[in-house]
Order: sequence, then structure tokens, then C-alpha cells
Amino acid sequence: MSAPPLRVLIGKPGLDGHNRGARVICQALRDAGMEVIYTGIRRSPEQVVEAALTEDVDAIGLSNLSGAHLSLFPRIAALLREAGVGDDVLLFCGGTIPAEDRQPLLDAGYKGVFGPDTPLEEIVRFVRENAGRRDER
Repeated sequence: MSAPPLRVLIGKPGLDGHNRGARVICQALRDAGMEVIYTGIRRSPEQVVEAALTEDVDAIGLSNLSGAHLSLFPRIAALLREAGVGDDVLLFCGGTIPAEDRQPLLDAGYKGVFGPDTPLEEIVRFVRENAGRRDER
């Protein structure tokens, strides 16, 4: 019996209304055989976490282009820890994230931080290699 596909939530927290990159990531992950749930734009950290818990995802990818990543992304990681799933869900993020902001995001629990020029294959490979399988939980 084959393992179920990885379930990945792609979220756009905050007021950033630019979603083309997030939608491209969604399609790349779907093309790779993953189930993808897209939250849409302008979601609160609480809404992103609620969707992740409801959908029982293996990974959460966040996108932000407005510069609010250092406040929004760590809040989502903290809410996941409060819900008791912080270590069970792979967190990764991308967008226009300056180099000096990468380490604080890694320290907050994000395992991958990707910039705008990251090849799609690299992101797909990262999720495949790092997201826990649903049947191993």
C-alpha cells in the first residue's frame, strides 16, 4: 500500500495582496503529487493555524512580500506550538526576505527560507525530504 500524498498548506498571512508566487508554489507542489490547500490572501496567523489544524497538514509554507514576516511568521510558529503540533508540521517560508532576517525565522522554527529566485524543483525537493509522512504520525 502506498503512502498517502503529503498535505501542504500554503498561506498568505497579513495584508500582502500579492499572491502570484504563492499560487505558482501551489501548482508546483500539486504537479509533484502533493495535496495543496491554499488559504488565500490576507489571513490572520490564527486563521492560518486553524486551517492547518483542520486540514491535518504535513507542512505549512508561508509567503509574504510586505515586510511583515518577522512578526507574522514567528506568531504562526508559536500558535502551532501552543496547539501541540509545532514539531509535527514542517514550516517553510518565502518571499522578499532579507538575508539578515533568515536566521530569526530559522530560530522561530522554520526549516527553510526561500527567496524569489529559488527554483521550484528546490522547494518541491525540500518539502519531500523534510515533511513527515501522515502515516508516521
